[in-house]
Amino acid sequence: MAFEGLADRLQNTIQKIRGKGKVSEADVKEMMREVRLALLEADVNFKVVKDFVKKVSDRAVGQEVLKSLTPGQQIIKIVNEELTQLMGGEQSKIAASNRPPTVIMMVGLQGAGKTTTTGKLANLLRKKYNRKPMLVAGDIYRPAAIKQLQTLGKQLDMPVFSLGDQVSPVEIAKQAIAKAKEEHHDYVLIDTAGRLHVDENLMGELKDIKELTKPDEIFLVVDAMTGQDAVNVAQSFNEQLGLTGVVLTKLDGDTRGGAALSIRAVTQTPIKFVGLGEKMDAIEPFHPERMASRILGMGDVLTLIEKAQANVDEEKAKELEQKMRTASFTLDDFLEQLGQVRNLGPLDELLKMMPGANKIKGLNNIQIEEKQIAHVEAIIRSMTMEEKTHPEILNSNRKRRIAKGSGRSVPEVNRLLKQFEDMKKMMKQMTGMQQKGKKKGGFKFPFKPF
Repeated sequence: MAFEGLADRLQNTIQKIRGKGKVSEADVKEMMREVRLALLEADVNFKVVKDFVKKVSDRAVGQEVLKSLTPGQQIIKIVNEELTQLMGGEQSKIAASNRPPTVIMMVGLQGAGKTTTTGKLANLLRKKYNRKPMLVAGDIYRPAAIKQLQTLGKQLDMPVFSLGDQVSPVEIAKQAIAKAKEEHHDYVLIDTAGRLHVDENLMGELKDIKELTKPDEIFLVVDAMTGQDAVNVAQSFNEQLGLTGVVLTKLDGDTRGGAALSIRAVTQTPIKFVGLGEKMDAIEPFHPERMASRILGMGDVLTLIEKAQANVDEEKAKELEQKMRTASFTLDDFLEQLGQVRNLGPLDELLKMMPGANKIKGLNNIQIEEKQIAHVEAIIRSMTMEEKTHPEILNSNRKRRIAKGSGRSVPEVNRLLKQFEDMKKMMKQMTGMQQKGKKKGGFKFPFKPF
């Protein structure tokens, strides 16, 4: 995951100063040296690092900090605030035109994931913001670019406007907007051509499209894996086109994160969205304050809640809660609950959003837990409906059959059954506590299913 190395370095650095009752200027200086090294190792622009360290140092050595009751905590607060400001301060929202359609130009170098990101963004606009977007195939040069966008459109059940590869991108954009107005689409996303390097012909064509369409947004799609090159590309596009936002792709990859921390400071262009995987829903708005908290090990509970709201079926959750209350919770219900947890995303990424997750030893090796979930699912799916509803009927022959069918061992089957029974006992105790609480008017059911 992006920022992993930076996060580890910064968290280790601030841990040294967190519990200090007294902090001197020498302590701050030592901390800033470590912060500087951590940022440079993360491939953050040198000038950006210099400015950041100066701002934090100037604030941290103030008398109100050093003489406060908790100077260590105050300094961490300053680092968090300055890191947030470095990435933009607050979320920069997508534009919405008073006279639809809102036109978005998607620009960038070839290979950055521009076409896929165009589809992802359109999908987000429809699902999260209840919009009616139309995709425009404006890349007539890259082989199969038009076909790729049409395939994405079919996958998303979304219209794709195309005039083939023999019509100029400017004319395609012109006719696309006319079509969007006619069919009452409120967003038009134009997938423009990219090059392996920035050249005059590319920029000339993009300027012509900009002049004709008067876009509300010009988004630069940048591969976060490219580090400082991403900043140089952003500068070039911004100087010639006047970018309104950046979309960072592959932020889930093994990237040091320098681009995310540098682009905003160097170009003054906000990062508006980030791509976090291959799936068409793997894109989300960029929140500087949440990202800063995650980097410093403070968690990101708001994003976790939003993921749960978007992926958990509320009716099913209520139904499962009722089953928990009445102790009629079966292995089938347990399997369904596991499925809802998996829909939220990789388990290691979810855990890292929890405050204090950085203190959990071996969190980076949590992939084993993902395998364990798959093993549990395989065991339960190898049972008959009667066995899932009444696991007490499972004798040694049945367990051997289930183990063989799931590719697991009999001890693993026994372990799952014991854990399930322990969980049911716990639910029964909680239900009893709840009933007593109702009589006293105080206790509420302590948790809901995932």
